Amino acid sequence: MIPRYSRPEMVAIWEPESKFQIWFEIEAHATDALAELGVVPKEAAEAIWAKGKFDVARIDEIEREVKHDVIAFLTNVAENVGDEARFMHQGMTSSDVLDTCLAVQLARASDILLADIDDLLVAIKRRAYEHKFTPTIGRSHGIHGEPVTFGLKLAQAYAEFERNRERLVAARKEIATCAISGAVGTFANIDPKVEEHVAEKLGLTVEPISTQVIPRDRHAQFFATLGVIASSVERLAVEIRHLQRTEVLEAEEYFSPGQKGSSAMPHKRNPILTENLTGLARMVRSYALPAMENVALWHERDISHSSVERMIGPDATITLDFSLVRLTGVIDKLLIYPERMQKNLDRMGGLVHSQRVLLALTQAGISREDSYRIVQRNAMKVWESDGQVALLDLLKADPDVSAKLSDEELEERFNLDYHFKHVDTIFDRVFGTTA
Repeated sequence: MIPRYSRPEMVAIWEPESKFQIWFEIEAHATDALAELGVVPKEAAEAIWAKGKFDVARIDEIEREVKHDVIAFLTNVAENVGDEARFMHQGMTSSDVLDTCLAVQLARASDILLADIDDLLVAIKRRAYEHKFTPTIGRSHGIHGEPVTFGLKLAQAYAEFERNRERLVAARKEIATCAISGAVGTFANIDPKVEEHVAEKLGLTVEPISTQVIPRDRHAQFFATLGVIASSVERLAVEIRHLQRTEVLEAEEYFSPGQKGSSAMPHKRNPILTENLTGLARMVRSYALPAMENVALWHERDISHSSVERMIGPDATITLDFSLVRLTGVIDKLLIYPERMQKNLDRMGGLVHSQRVLLALTQAGISREDSYRIVQRNAMKVWESDGQVALLDLLKADPDVSAKLSDEELEERFNLDYHFKHVDTIFDRVFGTTA
Protein backbone atom coordinates (compact mmCIF):
# COMPACT_ATOMS: atom_id res chain seq x y z
CA MET A 1 0.00 0.00 0.00
CA ILE A 2 1.29 3.49 -0.80
CA PRO A 3 2.29 5.68 2.18
CA ARG A 4 -0.25 8.38 1.24
CA TYR A 5 -3.13 6.19 2.41
CA SER A 6 -1.39 4.30 5.22
CA ARG A 7 -1.11 4.58 8.97
CA PRO A 8 1.94 3.16 10.77
CA GLU A 9 0.14 0.92 13.29
CA MET A 10 -1.74 -1.00 10.62
CA VAL A 11 1.23 -1.10 8.24
CA ALA A 12 3.36 -2.62 11.00
CA ILE A 13 1.15 -5.73 11.12
CA TRP A 14 2.09 -6.53 7.52
CA GLU A 15 5.80 -5.74 7.65
CA PRO A 16 8.11 -8.72 6.95
CA GLU A 17 9.61 -8.40 10.44
CA SER A 18 6.14 -8.79 12.03
CA LYS A 19 5.21 -11.69 9.78
CA PHE A 20 8.39 -13.63 10.51
CA GLN A 21 8.02 -12.96 14.23
CA ILE A 22 4.57 -14.59 14.12
CA TRP A 23 6.03 -17.48 12.11
CA PHE A 24 8.70 -17.92 14.78
CA GLU A 25 6.15 -17.91 17.59
CA ILE A 26 4.01 -20.51 15.79
CA GLU A 27 7.01 -22.78 15.35
CA ALA A 28 8.29 -22.25 18.90
CA HIS A 29 4.90 -22.82 20.54
CA ALA A 30 4.40 -25.94 18.43
CA THR A 31 7.81 -27.24 19.52
CA ASP A 32 6.86 -26.59 23.16
CA ALA A 33 3.76 -28.73 22.71
CA LEU A 34 5.75 -31.46 20.97
CA ALA A 35 8.19 -31.44 23.89
CA GLU A 36 5.34 -31.83 26.39
CA LEU A 37 4.14 -34.81 24.38
CA GLY A 38 7.63 -36.32 24.41
CA VAL A 39 8.06 -36.11 20.65
CA VAL A 40 11.08 -33.79 20.84
CA PRO A 41 13.52 -33.01 23.68
CA LYS A 42 12.51 -30.19 26.02
CA GLU A 43 16.03 -28.85 25.67
CA ALA A 44 15.39 -28.33 21.97
CA ALA A 45 12.24 -26.33 22.64
CA GLU A 46 14.09 -24.20 25.18
CA ALA A 47 16.97 -23.64 22.76
CA ILE A 48 14.61 -22.43 20.04
CA TRP A 49 13.19 -19.76 22.33
CA ALA A 50 16.63 -18.82 23.69
CA LYS A 51 18.63 -18.72 20.46
CA GLY A 52 15.99 -18.42 17.80
CA LYS A 53 16.25 -15.29 15.70
CA PHE A 54 16.01 -14.35 12.06
CA ASP A 55 17.18 -11.75 9.58
CA VAL A 56 14.82 -10.59 6.84
CA ALA A 57 17.60 -9.90 4.36
CA ARG A 58 19.12 -13.33 4.98
CA ILE A 59 15.72 -15.02 4.52
CA ASP A 60 15.30 -13.21 1.21
CA GLU A 61 18.79 -14.31 0.16
CA ILE A 62 18.03 -17.96 0.93
CA GLU A 63 14.64 -17.79 -0.77
CA ARG A 64 16.24 -16.60 -4.00
CA GLU A 65 18.00 -19.97 -4.08
CA VAL A 66 15.42 -22.39 -2.64
CA LYS A 67 12.33 -20.63 -4.08
CA HIS A 68 10.33 -21.38 -0.91
CA ASP A 69 9.70 -18.77 1.78
CA VAL A 70 8.98 -21.09 4.73
CA ILE A 71 12.04 -23.24 4.01
CA ALA A 72 14.13 -20.07 3.74
CA PHE A 73 12.82 -18.91 7.12
CA LEU A 74 13.47 -22.26 8.81
CA THR A 75 16.95 -22.38 7.33
CA ASN A 76 17.80 -18.93 8.66
CA VAL A 77 16.47 -19.71 12.15
CA ALA A 78 18.46 -22.96 12.16
CA GLU A 79 21.61 -21.00 11.38
CA ASN A 80 21.12 -19.25 14.72
CA VAL A 81 19.71 -22.07 16.84
CA GLY A 82 22.09 -24.78 15.80
CA ASP A 83 21.55 -28.55 16.03
CA GLU A 84 18.34 -28.31 18.10
CA ALA A 85 16.63 -26.62 15.14
CA ARG A 86 16.10 -30.00 13.52
CA PHE A 87 13.16 -30.49 15.89
CA MET A 88 11.34 -27.44 14.51
CA HIS A 89 8.44 -27.95 12.10
CA GLN A 90 8.02 -31.60 13.16
CA GLY A 91 4.99 -33.01 11.34
CA MET A 92 3.98 -29.56 10.13
CA THR A 93 3.51 -28.20 6.64
CA SER A 94 3.96 -24.70 5.27
CA SER A 95 0.25 -23.92 5.31
CA ASP A 96 0.17 -24.51 9.07
CA VAL A 97 2.50 -21.57 9.43
CA LEU A 98 1.14 -19.35 6.66
CA ASP A 99 -2.58 -19.75 7.41
CA THR A 100 -2.20 -19.43 11.16
CA CYS A 101 -0.04 -16.34 10.69
CA LEU A 102 -2.62 -14.77 8.39
CA ALA A 103 -5.29 -15.44 11.00
CA VAL A 104 -3.21 -13.61 13.61
CA GLN A 105 -2.59 -10.68 11.27
CA LEU A 106 -6.25 -10.32 10.28
CA ALA A 107 -7.34 -10.56 13.93
CA ARG A 108 -4.90 -7.83 14.92
CA ALA A 109 -6.00 -5.72 11.96
CA SER A 110 -9.61 -6.22 13.05
CA ASP A 111 -8.80 -4.88 16.51
CA ILE A 112 -7.44 -1.67 14.97
CA LEU A 113 -10.48 -1.35 12.69
CA LEU A 114 -12.85 -1.88 15.63
CA ALA A 115 -11.09 0.91 17.53
CA ASP A 116 -11.42 3.10 14.41
CA ILE A 117 -15.16 2.46 14.27
CA ASP A 118 -15.48 3.24 17.98
CA ASP A 119 -13.82 6.62 17.44
CA LEU A 120 -16.07 7.31 14.47
CA LEU A 121 -19.19 6.45 16.48
CA VAL A 122 -18.14 8.92 19.18
CA ALA A 123 -17.73 11.71 16.61
CA ILE A 124 -21.03 10.96 14.85
CA LYS A 125 -22.95 10.81 18.13
CA ARG A 126 -21.56 14.12 19.33
CA ARG A 127 -22.50 15.92 16.12
CA ALA A 128 -25.91 14.18 15.98
CA TYR A 129 -26.87 15.50 19.41
CA GLU A 130 -25.46 18.89 18.52
CA HIS A 131 -27.92 19.09 15.61
CA LYS A 132 -30.70 16.92 16.96
CA PHE A 133 -33.35 19.52 16.15
CA THR A 134 -31.61 21.45 13.38
CA PRO A 135 -34.23 21.52 10.58
CA THR A 136 -33.15 20.55 7.09
CA ILE A 137 -34.79 19.16 4.00
CA GLY A 138 -35.06 15.46 3.42
CA ARG A 139 -34.58 14.54 -0.22
CA SER A 140 -35.67 11.57 -2.29
CA HIS A 141 -34.30 11.18 -5.81
CA GLY A 142 -32.32 14.35 -5.00
CA ILE A 143 -35.59 16.31 -4.88
CA HIS A 144 -37.06 18.04 -1.84
CA GLY A 145 -39.28 15.67 0.09
CA GLU A 146 -40.23 16.58 3.66
CA PRO A 147 -38.41 18.15 6.60
CA VAL A 148 -35.97 16.14 8.71
CA THR A 149 -33.26 17.23 11.10
CA PHE A 150 -29.54 17.11 10.49
CA GLY A 151 -29.27 15.13 13.70
CA LEU A 152 -31.43 12.42 12.16
CA LYS A 153 -29.13 12.21 9.15
CA LEU A 154 -26.22 11.57 11.49
CA ALA A 155 -28.23 9.20 13.68
CA GLN A 156 -28.81 7.04 10.62
CA ALA A 157 -25.06 6.92 10.00
CA TYR A 158 -24.45 6.02 13.64
CA ALA A 159 -26.87 3.09 13.47
CA GLU A 160 -25.26 1.88 10.26
CA PHE A 161 -21.76 1.91 11.71
CA GLU A 162 -22.99 0.17 14.85
CA ARG A 163 -24.21 -2.63 12.58
CA ASN A 164 -20.85 -2.59 10.84
CA ARG A 165 -19.12 -2.98 14.17
CA GLU A 166 -21.21 -6.06 14.93
CA ARG A 167 -20.39 -7.45 11.47
CA LEU A 168 -16.68 -6.93 12.03
CA VAL A 169 -16.78 -8.58 15.46
CA ALA A 170 -18.39 -11.61 13.81
CA ALA A 171 -15.91 -11.55 10.91
CA ARG A 172 -12.99 -11.38 13.35
CA LYS A 173 -14.30 -14.41 15.19
CA GLU A 174 -14.74 -16.23 11.89
CA ILE A 175 -11.21 -15.53 10.70
CA ALA A 176 -9.27 -16.09 13.94
CA THR A 177 -8.69 -19.83 13.59
CA CYS A 178 -5.52 -21.91 13.90
CA ALA A 179 -4.51 -24.86 11.71
CA ILE A 180 -1.59 -27.09 12.71
CA SER A 181 -2.77 -30.31 11.07
CA GLY A 182 0.06 -31.29 8.73
CA ALA A 183 -0.08 -32.46 5.15
CA VAL A 184 -3.66 -32.72 3.80
CA GLY A 185 -4.94 -31.94 7.29
CA THR A 186 -5.05 -35.49 8.74
CA PHE A 187 -2.76 -34.95 11.80
CA ALA A 188 -0.93 -38.09 10.65
CA ASN A 189 2.43 -36.74 11.81
CA ILE A 190 1.41 -34.27 14.49
CA ASP A 191 -0.93 -34.55 17.45
CA PRO A 192 -4.05 -32.29 17.52
CA LYS A 193 -2.93 -31.21 21.00
CA VAL A 194 -0.17 -29.21 19.30
CA GLU A 195 -2.77 -27.25 17.37
CA GLU A 196 -4.75 -26.63 20.55
CA HIS A 197 -1.64 -25.34 22.32
CA VAL A 198 -0.64 -22.97 19.52
CA ALA A 199 -4.20 -21.69 19.19
CA GLU A 200 -4.38 -20.90 22.89
CA LYS A 201 -1.03 -19.12 22.90
CA LEU A 202 -1.93 -16.95 19.88
CA GLY A 203 -5.49 -16.13 20.95
CA LEU A 204 -7.11 -18.18 18.19
CA THR A 205 -9.66 -20.98 18.04
CA VAL A 206 -9.00 -24.39 16.53
CA GLU A 207 -10.05 -24.92 12.93
CA PRO A 208 -12.35 -27.98 13.05
CA ILE A 209 -11.16 -29.37 9.71
CA SER A 210 -8.46 -27.67 7.72
CA THR A 211 -7.57 -30.01 4.81
CA GLN A 212 -4.04 -28.54 5.10
CA VAL A 213 -5.43 -25.03 4.54
CA ILE A 214 -8.00 -23.08 6.51
CA PRO A 215 -11.20 -23.00 4.39
CA ARG A 216 -11.33 -19.77 2.42
CA ASP A 217 -15.03 -19.15 2.98
CA ARG A 218 -13.85 -17.60 6.25
CA HIS A 219 -11.63 -15.15 4.40
CA ALA A 220 -14.35 -14.42 1.86
CA GLN A 221 -16.71 -13.37 4.64
CA PHE A 222 -14.00 -11.24 6.24
CA PHE A 223 -13.14 -9.27 3.12
CA ALA A 224 -16.80 -8.96 2.15
CA THR A 225 -17.42 -7.41 5.57
CA LEU A 226 -14.63 -4.90 4.95
CA GLY A 227 -16.34 -4.09 1.65
CA VAL A 228 -19.66 -3.43 3.38
CA ILE A 229 -17.96 -1.12 5.89
CA ALA A 230 -16.26 0.72 3.04
CA SER A 231 -19.65 1.16 1.36
CA SER A 232 -20.98 2.77 4.53
CA VAL A 233 -17.97 5.09 4.54
CA GLU A 234 -18.83 6.06 0.99
CA ARG A 235 -22.51 6.56 1.77
CA LEU A 236 -21.72 9.17 4.40
CA ALA A 237 -18.99 10.70 2.24
CA VAL A 238 -21.33 11.06 -0.73
CA GLU A 239 -23.96 12.73 1.46
CA ILE A 240 -21.41 15.32 2.56
CA ARG A 241 -20.26 15.84 -1.02
CA HIS A 242 -23.82 16.57 -2.11
CA LEU A 243 -24.43 18.90 0.82
CA GLN A 244 -21.27 20.86 -0.04
CA ARG A 245 -22.35 21.68 -3.59
CA THR A 246 -22.52 25.44 -4.10
CA GLU A 247 -26.25 25.34 -4.82
CA VAL A 248 -26.87 23.46 -1.56
CA LEU A 249 -24.02 24.35 0.86
CA GLU A 250 -25.68 22.98 3.98
CA ALA A 251 -22.48 21.37 5.23
CA GLU A 252 -18.85 21.58 4.23
CA GLU A 253 -15.53 19.94 4.93
CA TYR A 254 -13.32 22.03 7.20
CA PHE A 255 -11.08 24.29 5.13
CA SER A 256 -7.89 24.99 7.08
CA PRO A 257 -5.93 28.26 7.04
CA GLY A 258 -3.51 28.25 4.13
CA GLN A 259 -5.32 25.44 2.34
CA LYS A 260 -5.79 25.84 -1.41
CA GLY A 261 -8.61 24.24 -3.35
CA SER A 262 -7.51 24.64 -6.94
CA SER A 263 -4.32 25.38 -8.84
CA ALA A 264 -6.31 27.57 -11.25
CA MET A 265 -9.27 29.01 -9.31
CA PRO A 266 -8.40 30.67 -6.00
CA HIS A 267 -12.03 30.70 -4.81
CA LYS A 268 -12.47 26.90 -4.75
CA ARG A 269 -13.25 24.95 -1.55
CA ASN A 270 -13.61 21.40 -2.81
CA PRO A 271 -14.79 18.29 -0.91
CA ILE A 272 -11.49 16.55 -1.51
CA LEU A 273 -11.50 14.38 1.61
CA THR A 274 -14.89 12.83 0.96
CA GLU A 275 -14.12 12.44 -2.74
CA ASN A 276 -10.97 10.61 -1.66
CA LEU A 277 -13.05 8.38 0.61
CA THR A 278 -15.34 7.51 -2.29
CA GLY A 279 -12.35 6.34 -4.31
CA LEU A 280 -10.82 4.36 -1.45
CA ALA A 281 -14.15 2.62 -0.81
CA ARG A 282 -14.10 1.38 -4.40
CA MET A 283 -10.72 -0.22 -3.75
CA VAL A 284 -11.74 -1.96 -0.51
CA ARG A 285 -14.86 -3.37 -2.18
CA SER A 286 -12.78 -4.63 -5.09
CA TYR A 287 -10.82 -6.91 -2.76
CA ALA A 288 -13.94 -8.87 -1.80
CA LEU A 289 -14.31 -10.53 -5.22
CA PRO A 290 -10.89 -12.22 -5.36
CA ALA A 291 -11.40 -13.35 -1.76
CA MET A 292 -14.59 -15.09 -2.86
CA GLU A 293 -12.86 -16.60 -5.86
CA ASN A 294 -10.26 -18.03 -3.47
CA VAL A 295 -12.87 -20.30 -1.87
CA ALA A 296 -12.72 -22.89 -4.66
CA LEU A 297 -9.27 -24.45 -4.29
CA TRP A 298 -8.24 -27.75 -5.91
CA HIS A 299 -8.90 -30.83 -3.76
CA GLU A 300 -7.33 -30.48 -0.29
CA ARG A 301 -5.33 -27.41 -1.25
CA ASP A 302 -3.50 -25.41 -3.87
CA ILE A 303 -1.82 -22.02 -3.65
CA SER A 304 -3.87 -20.02 -6.14
CA HIS A 305 -5.15 -18.06 -3.14
CA SER A 306 -1.68 -17.18 -1.88
CA SER A 307 -0.71 -14.39 -4.26
CA VAL A 308 -4.16 -12.86 -3.87
CA GLU A 309 -3.99 -12.75 -0.07
CA ARG A 310 -0.47 -11.36 0.00
CA MET A 311 -1.95 -8.33 -1.76
CA ILE A 312 -5.47 -7.96 -0.42
CA GLY A 313 -4.63 -8.65 3.21
CA PRO A 314 -2.45 -5.57 3.64
CA ASP A 315 -4.20 -3.38 1.07
CA ALA A 316 -7.78 -3.89 2.29
CA THR A 317 -7.04 -3.45 5.99
CA ILE A 318 -4.62 -0.55 5.54
CA THR A 319 -6.98 1.28 3.19
CA LEU A 320 -10.04 0.81 5.39
CA ASP A 321 -8.11 1.86 8.49
CA PHE A 322 -7.04 5.06 6.77
CA SER A 323 -10.58 5.67 5.49
CA LEU A 324 -12.27 5.27 8.86
CA VAL A 325 -9.80 7.63 10.54
CA ARG A 326 -10.18 10.18 7.74
CA LEU A 327 -13.99 10.02 7.96
CA THR A 328 -13.81 10.54 11.71
CA GLY A 329 -11.79 13.70 11.13
CA VAL A 330 -14.28 14.93 8.52
CA ILE A 331 -17.23 14.45 10.87
CA ASP A 332 -15.40 15.90 13.85
CA LYS A 333 -14.61 19.16 12.01
CA LEU A 334 -17.57 19.27 9.63
CA LEU A 335 -18.85 22.81 9.06
CA ILE A 336 -22.65 22.83 9.35
CA TYR A 337 -24.83 25.75 8.22
CA PRO A 338 -28.30 25.73 9.85
CA GLU A 339 -29.30 29.07 8.25
CA ARG A 340 -28.61 27.68 4.79
CA MET A 341 -30.60 24.57 5.67
CA GLN A 342 -33.56 26.75 6.65
CA LYS A 343 -33.18 28.81 3.48
CA ASN A 344 -33.28 25.66 1.35
CA LEU A 345 -36.29 24.43 3.29
CA ASP A 346 -38.14 27.65 2.51
CA ARG A 347 -37.08 28.14 -1.11
CA MET A 348 -39.87 26.07 -2.69
CA GLY A 349 -42.75 28.02 -1.24
CA GLY A 350 -43.95 25.44 1.27
CA LEU A 351 -44.16 22.45 -1.08
CA VAL A 352 -42.60 20.29 1.62
CA HIS A 353 -45.92 20.42 3.51
CA SER A 354 -48.07 19.08 0.66
CA GLN A 355 -48.64 15.65 2.21
CA ARG A 356 -50.12 17.13 5.37
CA VAL A 357 -52.67 19.05 3.30
CA LEU A 358 -53.46 15.93 1.28
CA LEU A 359 -54.14 13.96 4.45
CA ALA A 360 -56.20 16.79 5.95
CA LEU A 361 -58.46 16.86 2.89
CA THR A 362 -59.01 13.10 3.05
CA GLN A 363 -59.87 13.44 6.74
CA ALA A 364 -62.32 16.19 5.80
CA GLY A 365 -64.25 13.87 3.49
CA ILE A 366 -62.66 14.23 0.04
CA SER A 367 -61.46 11.05 -1.71
CA ARG A 368 -57.73 10.46 -1.80
CA GLU A 369 -57.72 10.75 -5.62
CA ASP A 370 -59.50 14.11 -5.59
CA SER A 371 -57.42 15.36 -2.64
CA TYR A 372 -54.23 14.50 -4.50
CA ARG A 373 -55.48 16.27 -7.65
CA ILE A 374 -56.43 19.42 -5.72
CA VAL A 375 -53.11 19.68 -3.89
CA GLN A 376 -51.04 18.79 -6.94
CA ARG A 377 -52.60 21.41 -9.23
CA ASN A 378 -51.64 24.09 -6.70
CA ALA A 379 -48.23 22.57 -6.00
CA MET A 380 -47.34 22.60 -9.69
CA LYS A 381 -47.98 26.34 -9.84
CA VAL A 382 -45.51 26.81 -7.00
CA TRP A 383 -43.02 24.49 -8.68
CA GLU A 384 -43.23 26.33 -11.98
CA SER A 385 -42.76 29.67 -10.20
CA ASP A 386 -39.57 28.29 -8.57
CA GLY A 387 -41.05 28.95 -5.16
CA GLN A 388 -41.95 32.56 -5.82
CA VAL A 389 -45.61 31.74 -5.18
CA ALA A 390 -46.52 30.30 -1.76
CA LEU A 391 -48.45 27.04 -1.63
CA LEU A 392 -50.34 28.16 1.47
CA ASP A 393 -51.68 31.27 -0.33
CA LEU A 394 -52.82 29.24 -3.32
CA LEU A 395 -54.56 26.70 -1.12
CA LYS A 396 -56.38 29.40 0.85
CA ALA A 397 -57.66 30.82 -2.45
CA ASP A 398 -58.78 27.43 -3.81
CA PRO A 399 -62.53 27.00 -3.26
CA ASP A 400 -62.28 23.21 -3.18
CA VAL A 401 -59.88 23.52 -0.27
CA SER A 402 -61.54 26.37 1.62
CA ALA A 403 -64.83 24.47 1.50
CA LYS A 404 -63.28 21.84 3.74
CA LEU A 405 -60.45 23.53 5.65
CA SER A 406 -60.30 26.91 7.35
CA ASP A 407 -57.30 29.21 7.03
CA GLU A 408 -56.29 28.31 10.57
CA GLU A 409 -56.48 24.59 9.79
CA LEU A 410 -54.37 25.09 6.69
CA GLU A 411 -51.78 27.14 8.53
CA GLU A 412 -51.44 24.42 11.14
CA ARG A 413 -50.48 21.99 8.35
CA PHE A 414 -47.47 24.20 7.56
CA ASN A 415 -46.04 23.92 11.08
CA LEU A 416 -42.43 22.74 10.76
CA ASP A 417 -42.24 21.38 14.30
CA TYR A 418 -44.93 18.83 13.52
CA HIS A 419 -42.36 16.79 11.59
CA PHE A 420 -40.03 16.51 14.56
CA LYS A 421 -42.38 15.19 17.23
CA HIS A 422 -40.80 11.74 17.15
CA VAL A 423 -37.15 12.77 16.96
CA ASP A 424 -36.65 11.88 20.62
CA THR A 425 -38.14 8.44 20.01
CA ILE A 426 -35.78 7.81 17.09
CA PHE A 427 -32.77 9.02 19.06
CA ASP A 428 -33.73 6.72 21.94
CA ARG A 429 -33.89 3.81 19.52
CA VAL A 430 -30.48 4.61 18.05
CA PHE A 431 -28.52 5.80 21.05
CA GLY A 432 -30.50 4.35 23.96
CA THR A 433 -32.59 6.17 26.54
CA THR A 434 -29.57 6.78 28.80
CA ALA A 435 -27.40 8.32 26.06
